[in-house]
Amino acid sequence: MNAIQEEAWLLCEKYRGEHTPEYAVDLERLRRGEPLAYVIGWVTFLDTKIYLDSYPLIPRPETEFWVEKAITSITQSQFTYGHSVSISEYSLQILDLCAGSGCIGIAVGNAVATARIDFAEIDSRHHETIDKNISQNGIQKIRTHIFDGDLFGSIIPNQQYTAILSNPPYVDPALNRTEVSVTSHEPHLALYGGAHGIEIIERIIKSAPNYLRSGGTLWIEHEPEQESMIARLATLTDYRSCTAHNDQFGVIRYSILTY
Repeated sequence: MNAIQEEAWLLCEKYRGEHTPEYAVDLERLRRGEPLAYVIGWVTFLDTKIYLDSYPLIPRPETEFWVEKAITSITQSQFTYGHSVSISEYSLQILDLCAGSGCIGIAVGNAVATARIDFAEIDSRHHETIDKNISQNGIQKIRTHIFDGDLFGSIIPNQQYTAILSNPPYVDPALNRTEVSVTSHEPHLALYGGAHGIEIIERIIKSAPNYLRSGGTLWIEHEPEQESMIARLATLTDYRSCTAHNDQFGVIRYSILTY
C-alpha cells in the first residue's frame, strides 16, 4: 500500500470520510512514518478485529497464514481429545506464547469454541490490550487467562497444552532487512531474538515439552535462515518430528514440532 492509499484508508476506516481536526493530526503521524495500523488503532486478523492500544507488534499476513493452518489442525484434534465438554472444562488447551496483542490466541478462540486459550506476555503493558481483544471479539473470559513473566515463567506447573503457538522475537539484526518503519516504531522486545535471532526460540523449544501433551504441537514463526538450527534443536530435545513450511509468498516462515 503506497502513501496515497494509506491516507485514503485512514480517512475511510477511522473517520468515515470526514476531514476533522483529528484526521489532520493522524495524517501528520502517518506522514512522519508511523505505521498505518497504529494510527488507525486496529487491524483485522483472520475473522477478528485486533486493537493495538499498547502498541504491540503489528500482526502480519504471514502470521495469519500459518495460524489458519494451526486452527485447522487444532479443530481436527477435537476428534482425538473429545469435544463434549462443559463450560468450565475445555478439552483443547492452547497457549499463545509471546502473545503481544493476543492476535494468535484470539483467532483460535474465535474459531474453536471448545478451546481454552492462555496468553503469555512478558510486557505487562500489553495485558490490557489482550483483555480488550478478548472482550471485543466476544470470547468468554472463563475460556482465557493472561500470564505475565518471561516465556513459561508464570505458567501453572504441569499444565499440558494441546498446542503452543508462538510468534517470538526472532529478527536477526545481521540480516539487515527489517524496514525502518518497523525498527523505528514497533517494540524491539518483540522483534529481536539475540544472536542469530535464535536465542529465545531455543529456550522455547527446550522448555515446551514440559507443557505439551503427548502428541502436542509447537508452532513457531521464524526466519528462513533459522530452519536448520530449529530442526537440530528439535532433534536434541527429543521431539517426534519437526517440519518447516512456507508462507503464502513461498518463503520458509514457520516450523511445527510434534512432541
